[in-house]
Amino acid sequence: MSIQRIISDKLPKAVGPYSHASYVNGWLYASGQLPIDPVSGNMPATIGDQTHQVFANLKALLAEKGMTFDHVVKTTVFLNDISDFATVNGVYGQYFSQEHYPARSAFQVGKLPLNAGIEIELVAYKEEA
Repeated sequence: MSIQRIISDKLPKAVGPYSHASYVNGWLYASGQLPIDPVSGNMPATIGDQTHQVFANLKALLAEKGMTFDHVVKTTVFLNDISDFATVNGVYGQYFSQEHYPARSAFQVGKLPLNAGIEIELVAYKEEA
């Protein structure tokens, strides 16, 4: 078994000693993505805009292996404040079609890195040729 570590210049730099993702036999295991704009290094102010930025980062990460949101099997959503769930859920639903809703967990954590309001990690699969 070969593990490919993915570090992409299309994503914000990792805020610690980890890869953006690991890829093994068609499976992509993405590290949690924060709402950091990879060009400016800034984080949007509102939870809605932060959620869109996280999805932009996840889209770029999936593209590294020729994947889309339709390949996502499972997501985990970490929220700084669970009262943001309705807003996050509304944005989240814009990125997945009903036929391809992945399994999901969402919960409030004590605090996220860089005081972000949201972080999302995912697992995706695409059959290798």
